[in-house]
Amino acid sequence: MAGQAEKVFVPTDDELLQAQSDLWRHSLCYLTPMALRCAVDLGIPTAIHRLGGAASPSELVAALSLPASKLPFLARLLRQLATAGVFTSTDAGTYRLNPLSYLLVDGVRIDGDASQTAIVRAAASRYYVEAAMGLADWFRKDFDGPVPSPFEDVHGAAIFEESMALLDPEMDQLIHDAVAAHDHMGIGPVLRQCGELFEGLETLTDCGGGDGTTARSIVEAYPHIKCTVLDLPKVMDKVLLPAQEEGAVKYVSGDLFHVVPPAQAVLLKVYMNVAHSIIFMP
Repeated sequence: MAGQAEKVFVPTDDELLQAQSDLWRHSLCYLTPMALRCAVDLGIPTAIHRLGGAASPSELVAALSLPASKLPFLARLLRQLATAGVFTSTDAGTYRLNPLSYLLVDGVRIDGDASQTAIVRAAASRYYVEAAMGLADWFRKDFDGPVPSPFEDVHGAAIFEESMALLDPEMDQLIHDAVAAHDHMGIGPVLRQCGELFEGLETLTDCGGGDGTTARSIVEAYPHIKCTVLDLPKVMDKVLLPAQEEGAVKYVSGDLFHVVPPAQAVLLKVYMNVAHSIIFMP
């Protein structure tokens, strides 16, 4: 009823206990990607692969040449990652690769470049972490003109832009390697599992197609499809000449937000999750 004061929300004891548990979980969830980054930097997935697909913490300490004093801490790291689904633990106290950690093994090839370590290293880098930590300050600021992403506000550079290459060439290359690794592996399962998408298709434009790996895979599987790769001039400057020599697809330099080469279908690949897009992209 109008004018009647709303009842103040008061959680029950059970709700308070659950809320406290959830609060701890949310506050410490950052440890999972950091633990994953640590495992990649140490080379744990590759070591498990070379040890036959399963290994104990002590075997990994020896294989990775880690100090013996770090054995109990490595065991904790492995338990954390097994709980997160990165590895599979066994009753024998060993840890096995699963489909997720298999993607982090150096030298493994699935439809080209399968290793996805660059994605882990980029997403868990100090650049992304510092941008996330500056999010509250970003919300408080009143910018003149276009609002920069939190990433650009903190670092003065934007990913996929020349400013990032000037700030840190190695990080810029890592970001592009992450996108390329995602692009190279993803098309194989799509062609095998979703062939009906290409039935009756004669022309296709791959927006943000980079070096044309996806387009070439499509043409190889469906030679009748004429593919066009569209990407930014700075990308095409690196791949255009080698790609022209192959002659498998047509390459166009441009911006998909302005003009997209006409075709029956347009291919758009999602490289980042929604949270990343909101926080870090302009």
